Amino acid sequence: MAHVILGLLLIAPQSFYDLIKGFEAGVALFYSASSGSIKRALDTLLARGFIEVASVEAGGRGRKVYHLTDAGRQEFHAWMTGEPAGPDLETAALSRLYFLGLLEPVERVAVLRRITARIEADLAALSVLDKHLDTLDVPEEHRDLAVHQRATLDYGIASHRFALDWFRDHIDRHDPSND
Repeated sequence: MAHVILGLLLIAPQSFYDLIKGFEAGVALFYSASSGSIKRALDTLLARGFIEVASVEAGGRGRKVYHLTDAGRQEFHAWMTGEPAGPDLETAALSRLYFLGLLEPVERVAVLRRITARIEADLAALSVLDKHLDTLDVPEEHRDLAVHQRATLDYGIASHRFALDWFRDHIDRHDPSND
């Protein structure tokens, strides 16, 4: 979540309330966050020196407006251009895609290729599991359960295949070397 906040603040300095609205308006398509988790992430980013309070608006509550520091810009860039890590591939991929326009055009295809490589690796692992399951003998009392568990795996494989095709197509449409 911290990197998503850094991306939002790279677009424009924002208050806590603005960030909540930013999550609701677009980020929620791929990342769900509560106001409490956003506040904790802001506190962590402040403590690490990635953001700072740009101003405190006059008024009863003294609304703080946050902006990125140079260290925050570097952290965001390192995250965007690094390997998409973590157990939730969809969130890792879509959060980078959402902010891809913040990178220089020459950097974008490499990010998309790293996402594609991660999808390929995860799909390969699911395919190995699928083949392994074909070799198992499921006891009669668990066959109904196994049918639906296998359907879950089939869904994961189909989802990864779709994502792989989609990202490959996106690369083809945005790779300047294809012109």
